[in-house]
Amino acid sequence: MKGDTYGYDDYLSPFTWRYGSPEMRRLFSERRKRATWRKVWLALAEAQGEMGLLSKEEVDDISSFSSGRFVNIGKAHALERQIKHDLMAELRVFAGQAKKGGGKLHLGATSMDVEDNADVLTYFAAFGLLLRRMAGCLAAARAMILRHKGTVCMAWTHLQPAEPTTLGYRFANYAQDLVIDVQLLEALTLDILKGKGVKGAVGTSASFQALLGGKGKPKRLEKGVMRKLGLESFDVSTQTYPRKVDFLILSALASVAQSCHKFGLDLRIMQSPAFGELSEPMGSKQVGSSAMPFKRNPVSAERMCSLARLVASFPVVGFMNAANSILERTLDDSAGRRVAVPEAFLAVDECLTIYEDLMRNIVVYPEMIKKNLEMYGPFAGTEAVLMKLVDRGGDRQRAHETIRVKSFEAWDEVMKGRPNPLEHLLAGDRAITSRLDKREIHLLMDAKKHIGDAPERCDAFVKERVEPILAKYAAAKGRQRRF
Repeated sequence: MKGDTYGYDDYLSPFTWRYGSPEMRRLFSERRKRATWRKVWLALAEAQGEMGLLSKEEVDDISSFSSGRFVNIGKAHALERQIKHDLMAELRVFAGQAKKGGGKLHLGATSMDVEDNADVLTYFAAFGLLLRRMAGCLAAARAMILRHKGTVCMAWTHLQPAEPTTLGYRFANYAQDLVIDVQLLEALTLDILKGKGVKGAVGTSASFQALLGGKGKPKRLEKGVMRKLGLESFDVSTQTYPRKVDFLILSALASVAQSCHKFGLDLRIMQSPAFGELSEPMGSKQVGSSAMPFKRNPVSAERMCSLARLVASFPVVGFMNAANSILERTLDDSAGRRVAVPEAFLAVDECLTIYEDLMRNIVVYPEMIKKNLEMYGPFAGTEAVLMKLVDRGGDRQRAHETIRVKSFEAWDEVMKGRPNPLEHLLAGDRAITSRLDKREIHLLMDAKKHIGDAPERCDAFVKERVEPILAKYAAAKGRQRRF
């Protein structure tokens, strides 16, 4: 509040210029917020005019000054420094512009009749943008799933080699997280997210009932206002809409952030030379380290994970605001939600932008995949060998012990940097070769034969889960690269 201009000599939030798209920043801009307040004030004036509380001339006058181009932030800030109330300052500026109708602006309303409805309008727009971003991520994932549905690679559990999977199937698991998030955001916006309505200071509509007298019921006025805003309203409220809604919004955004973090963390691990199978795209002039020129750090994935962790902390703010909103309202929610809700949307917006870029341009190293399969894949064939031995009349427990001993011998060789000798060790054991010949052992231990129905599941998942979302959000746009 020291002035109306801010520059690089002031503290700027990284979200002011570094993280989040221009579209999302505009949604949460100060000018748009005040323009949306005016939209709510106009809807209230129009509905009150329809019920005889304002003349047509007064409503028309209010309407003529209701657009965002009449917002004068400098003047409103000057007033706010005096009266210590941001909405009242904007109201006075608006009323001063609308000479005929301004005296009846905000008639019967409390601040949150305006602010809460305006916030929800912004949240709907922000969720719409995120859903389009998520569709872009899923479109990128779809391409990778189908391209690599048959690309056999090692799967890892406990960060130890497990059995083979396919790279496409792994990508399908990341995409499935986003599909769940789309369903969550759609449920939130379709069934839960609503405006406060216009219910006055403690939610009882007492002020509107007094204003209307015998001219109609407050609920009719409220329905008229909300119809003009394109919102539904909660049946009951206090001075605010239920602050539980903020908790649910932040929790849903944290869920999207978790999906981004999981993908980013896995990519970071697979980019490390110990695995070396994948890499995020690297620019030809990209610098990995100021000290070590050779570094190829996964900086985009790390940034995505870092922002996702920030979003994970915001539901705590939403919980505390909802749980500590005493009786009909306390103001201790205000400052925290001014920060947490916009920055959660902006951070998730940035995460999804990074996610799509990584998914579309991820680099796959087939030779490293082959190397890891050759090193660890033979272990995955031991179960098939075990079952075939039993099928040929062998004792399951004795066969298991024989294979275990040979596997541990093979591990010793692998850990010494030598090729995996497990197939050779099994083929040289009389207890095994008495029931299986070397060719059968070789076929049973071929890692590519042990991916189950992963390719078919990839096809089905894309067709049944991903493509319907892509059809719904066909207008989704790709990321706009900034730096």
